[in-house]
Amino acid sequence: MKILKSKKALSPVVASIILIAVTVAVSIAVAAWMGALTIGFMGSSSLTITNVDFETTPAPNYINVTVKNTGTKQVTVETAKVNQESIDLTSTTIDPGVSGIVIKIPGVTWSAGNAYQIELYDSSGQVVGSTQENAGP
Repeated sequence: MKILKSKKALSPVVASIILIAVTVAVSIAVAAWMGALTIGFMGSSSLTITNVDFETTPAPNYINVTVKNTGTKQVTVETAKVNQESIDLTSTTIDPGVSGIVIKIPGVTWSAGNAYQIELYDSSGQVVGSTQENAGP
Protein backbone atom coordinates (compact mmCIF):
# COMPACT_ATOMS: atom_id res chain seq x y z
CA MET A 1 0.00 0.00 0.00
CA LYS A 2 1.24 3.45 -0.95
CA ILE A 3 0.99 6.44 1.48
CA LEU A 4 0.59 9.86 -0.10
CA LYS A 5 2.29 12.37 2.22
CA SER A 6 2.25 15.40 -0.08
CA LYS A 7 -1.46 15.31 -1.01
CA LYS A 8 -3.37 18.43 0.15
CA ALA A 9 -7.11 18.99 0.46
CA LEU A 10 -7.06 22.38 -1.32
CA SER A 11 -4.33 24.03 -3.24
CA PRO A 12 -3.12 27.37 -1.81
CA VAL A 13 -4.43 29.19 -4.90
CA VAL A 14 -7.97 27.84 -4.51
CA ALA A 15 -7.93 28.58 -0.76
CA SER A 16 -6.85 32.18 -1.43
CA ILE A 17 -9.61 32.67 -4.02
CA ILE A 18 -12.24 31.36 -1.60
CA LEU A 19 -11.00 33.66 1.20
CA ILE A 20 -11.05 36.70 -1.11
CA ALA A 21 -14.57 35.85 -2.34
CA VAL A 22 -15.88 35.51 1.23
CA THR A 23 -14.24 38.82 2.22
CA VAL A 24 -15.77 40.65 -0.74
CA ALA A 25 -19.23 39.17 -0.05
CA VAL A 26 -19.12 40.20 3.61
CA SER A 27 -17.90 43.71 2.64
CA ILE A 28 -20.81 44.14 0.21
CA ALA A 29 -23.30 42.98 2.85
CA VAL A 30 -21.90 45.40 5.46
CA ALA A 31 -21.90 48.29 2.94
CA ALA A 32 -25.55 47.62 2.03
CA TRP A 33 -26.53 47.44 5.70
CA MET A 34 -24.74 50.71 6.52
CA GLY A 35 -26.29 52.40 3.49
CA ALA A 36 -29.78 51.40 4.59
CA LEU A 37 -29.01 52.55 8.12
CA THR A 38 -27.89 56.04 7.06
CA ILE A 39 -30.82 56.70 4.70
CA GLY A 40 -32.98 57.60 7.70
CA PHE A 41 -30.44 60.11 8.98
CA MET A 42 -29.86 61.79 5.66
CA GLY A 43 -32.94 63.46 4.27
CA SER A 44 -33.45 66.13 1.71
CA SER A 45 -34.68 69.66 2.27
CA SER A 46 -36.52 70.90 -0.78
CA LEU A 47 -39.41 73.26 -1.38
CA THR A 48 -41.27 73.63 -4.65
CA ILE A 49 -42.66 77.11 -5.20
CA THR A 50 -46.14 76.59 -6.63
CA ASN A 51 -47.34 80.21 -6.84
CA VAL A 52 -46.05 83.76 -6.45
CA ASP A 53 -48.38 86.74 -5.83
CA PHE A 54 -47.14 90.32 -5.87
CA GLU A 55 -49.32 92.41 -3.55
CA THR A 56 -49.46 96.16 -3.01
CA THR A 57 -51.74 96.19 0.02
CA PRO A 58 -51.16 96.47 2.84
CA ALA A 59 -48.22 98.80 2.38
CA PRO A 60 -45.31 98.12 2.16
CA ASN A 61 -45.42 95.82 -0.83
CA TYR A 62 -45.42 92.07 -0.20
CA ILE A 63 -44.57 89.00 -2.20
CA ASN A 64 -46.60 85.95 -1.19
CA VAL A 65 -44.88 82.69 -2.07
CA THR A 66 -46.91 79.47 -1.90
CA VAL A 67 -44.75 76.37 -1.36
CA LYS A 68 -44.88 72.60 -1.06
CA ASN A 69 -42.30 70.61 0.90
CA THR A 70 -41.12 68.03 -1.64
CA GLY A 71 -38.21 66.87 0.51
CA THR A 72 -38.03 64.17 3.15
CA LYS A 73 -37.19 66.46 6.08
CA GLN A 74 -39.02 69.19 7.93
CA VAL A 75 -37.92 72.61 6.63
CA THR A 76 -37.83 75.87 8.59
CA VAL A 77 -37.69 78.90 6.28
CA GLU A 78 -36.07 81.90 7.97
CA THR A 79 -34.66 84.05 5.18
CA ALA A 80 -35.52 85.01 1.62
CA LYS A 81 -33.53 86.77 -1.06
CA VAL A 82 -35.24 88.82 -3.72
CA ASN A 83 -32.79 89.77 -6.48
CA GLN A 84 -29.93 89.03 -4.03
CA GLU A 85 -31.36 91.33 -1.31
CA SER A 86 -31.62 89.38 1.93
CA ILE A 87 -34.86 89.66 3.93
CA ASP A 88 -35.44 88.13 7.37
CA LEU A 89 -38.76 86.35 7.68
CA THR A 90 -40.97 85.10 10.45
CA SER A 91 -39.85 81.46 10.80
CA THR A 92 -42.15 79.07 9.00
CA THR A 93 -41.79 75.31 9.57
CA ILE A 94 -43.15 72.98 6.88
CA ASP A 95 -43.46 69.21 7.32
CA PRO A 96 -42.64 66.81 4.45
CA GLY A 97 -45.44 66.51 1.88
CA VAL A 98 -47.33 69.57 3.13
CA SER A 99 -48.45 72.01 0.43
CA GLY A 100 -50.29 75.31 0.22
CA ILE A 101 -48.16 77.10 2.82
CA VAL A 102 -47.89 80.83 2.09
CA ILE A 103 -44.67 82.60 3.02
CA LYS A 104 -45.06 86.37 3.13
CA ILE A 105 -41.96 88.35 2.09
CA PRO A 106 -42.41 91.92 3.37
CA GLY A 107 -40.89 95.24 2.35
CA VAL A 108 -40.12 94.46 -1.27
CA THR A 109 -40.54 97.34 -3.68
CA TRP A 110 -41.44 95.79 -7.00
CA SER A 111 -42.53 97.10 -10.37
CA ALA A 112 -45.01 95.44 -12.69
CA GLY A 113 -43.38 93.63 -15.60
CA ASN A 114 -39.93 93.30 -13.98
CA ALA A 115 -38.38 89.89 -13.28
CA TYR A 116 -37.59 88.95 -9.69
CA GLN A 117 -35.35 86.07 -8.54
CA ILE A 118 -36.76 84.67 -5.29
CA GLU A 119 -34.76 82.27 -3.12
CA LEU A 120 -35.84 80.74 0.18
CA TYR A 121 -33.26 79.69 2.80
CA ASP A 122 -33.63 77.29 5.71
CA SER A 123 -32.29 77.80 9.23
CA SER A 124 -28.87 76.44 8.24
CA GLY A 125 -28.50 78.93 5.37
CA GLN A 126 -29.09 76.43 2.55
CA VAL A 127 -31.26 77.30 -0.45
CA VAL A 128 -34.39 75.15 -0.24
CA GLY A 129 -36.45 76.71 -3.03
CA SER A 130 -36.06 79.26 -5.79
CA THR A 131 -37.92 80.68 -8.74
CA GLN A 132 -37.89 83.63 -11.10
CA GLU A 133 -41.16 85.42 -11.72
CA ASN A 134 -42.34 88.55 -13.47
CA ALA A 135 -44.32 90.94 -11.30
CA GLY A 136 -47.91 91.27 -12.41
CA PRO A 137 -49.94 94.45 -12.70
